[in-house]
Amino acid sequence: MENSYNTKQGSLILALLQKQPGRHFTADDIISELAKDGQPVGKATVYRHLDKLIKQGLVRKYIAEEGQSACFEFIDKSGNCESHYHLKCSGCGRLLHVECGYLDELAQHVLEHHGFVISPEKTVLYGMCEKCREALDEE
Repeated sequence: MENSYNTKQGSLILALLQKQPGRHFTADDIISELAKDGQPVGKATVYRHLDKLIKQGLVRKYIAEEGQSACFEFIDKSGNCESHYHLKCSGCGRLLHVECGYLDELAQHVLEHHGFVISPEKTVLYGMCEKCREALDEE
């Protein structure tokens, strides 16, 4: 049985993720945010609680690239978070999620014409965000 110490930390982690729906957190982001709030939590504890939250269906784990930190995102109970695509900036490394009817149409086309179902929650499109493009233009 979990002691109250672990339950408190698990609640802090879940509350942090819930406060910013749609944001992708790394374990280090979670540690840093909780430390700022005066609630230090160790990395092993964060991963242990994230694993539990994933098994409970409250958090989704994303791995955009091999060798990079996984990201974690709170999933609201309505399940709305399931159908979005990810954009990964090759400049700053930021991972964004996008809900876009056009991409849904693309997925429907791929299904109808190629017999393949795209998993939006695991789909990552690589490119460059607006800020990084502007920075390149200024050089």
